Amino acid sequence: MKYKPVIGLEVHVELKTNSKMFCACSADYFGQEPNTHTCPVCLGLPGALPYPNKRAIDWCVLIGLALNCEIPLFSKFDRKNYFYPDLVKGYQISQYDKPFCINGFLTLSNGKKIRIRRVHMEEDTGKLIHSTLEGEKVSLIDFNRSGVPLVEIVTEPDFETGTEVKEYLQKLQQLVRYLNVSNADMERGNMRLEPNISLQKPNSNKLPVYKVEVKNINSFAFVEKAINFEIKRQSEILDTGKIPLQETRGFVEKNSSTVSQRTKEEASDYRYFPEPDIPPIRWTKLQIGKLKSLMPELPDAKAKRFQQQYRLLYNDSTILTETKNYADYFEEAVRNAKDKLTPKQIANFIINRKVNIDDLQPAKLIAKILDTNKTNVIDTEELKTIVKAVIKANPNIKIDFTKGKQNVIQFAIGQVMYKVKRKIDVEKVRELIMEELT
Repeated sequence: MKYKPVIGLEVHVELKTNSKMFCACSADYFGQEPNTHTCPVCLGLPGALPYPNKRAIDWCVLIGLALNCEIPLFSKFDRKNYFYPDLVKGYQISQYDKPFCINGFLTLSNGKKIRIRRVHMEEDTGKLIHSTLEGEKVSLIDFNRSGVPLVEIVTEPDFETGTEVKEYLQKLQQLVRYLNVSNADMERGNMRLEPNISLQKPNSNKLPVYKVEVKNINSFAFVEKAINFEIKRQSEILDTGKIPLQETRGFVEKNSSTVSQRTKEEASDYRYFPEPDIPPIRWTKLQIGKLKSLMPELPDAKAKRFQQQYRLLYNDSTILTETKNYADYFEEAVRNAKDKLTPKQIANFIINRKVNIDDLQPAKLIAKILDTNKTNVIDTEELKTIVKAVIKANPNIKIDFTKGKQNVIQFAIGQVMYKVKRKIDVEKVRELIMEELT
């Protein structure tokens, strides 16, 4: 490859707290009448003072812990100053130099560690709605979302392909759902993806002098397409001897391209300074320890345990631990089965039959598997006659068996079962075939 992609990610995760980040307004804004979930605080009215949501802060730290982050014992909020119509105060309460979580990592399936630079807490903005009103094109603002707790997770530029980015995002979504701190539903804007993409020469150790951020991405497939488009676009610019412009671009779904939106800002452009209305936050190691104790068994650890405890294959364990509810359902089914079925039999049935766990209780699932596995009783002499007929009709069975080809036994079993035309004990069939061949 002529150029090496250097890709970092900023992911915003909306927390599902009952109230907003700095006021008592309901955070359940989706689908509600515009501007009905607001108050003087989230509307930025003069004299209104913010007060932090403790649960949101705890959940932010919990995400950091799940991402193997360090939790500094001192943190603070800052004002990020910029003008945009959906930012009613003219600034956003965020975190700058003292975030809640730093220096973490998330491991991909190939063993590669993606470094997490920081996990910090901020408030969401309002939402612009572009519409036509009385024949005129207008932009309306709904402030229901303004002030909803938002966690930003920032990686180091460790990704080299869109495929790596996609896997990271899937694992991150799975993780926050396991923690039960966010629905991480991209269609509802609970999880928003912003890759930063640049290219460097393969033998260079220096980071590129520019980066392009792509916004407005709401699916894993689209983020991969946006990255692939940018790699091609930037390569063509670099081929001419020019350097791509440092800018923010938007993703266009209809043709999987990106378009320029604005020149990308630097941190200094936001004039960060400490939030004067919220005191700094100091933690004790005991408090951090209590938060750690709330951590559930996370997906990777659960999948590994399923492999060891239930002797399942890697792929089966990964499928069964895709969601916490799915994993809990499987384990409850294993408990209900007692010694009547093996975990492998239960796992195979759940996965192959695509069992709807909402419609079938674990106890009823076990009853259904047992019923499905019932075999018909057949007279041994009758079965011997069928086995002999199959071997006589297929002389190669005996020839291949004497040559040591063990897979011919499975063929013989299949032929016998076809002739019987009902479910019988496979091991009994195997036993009679072996008697006939030896």
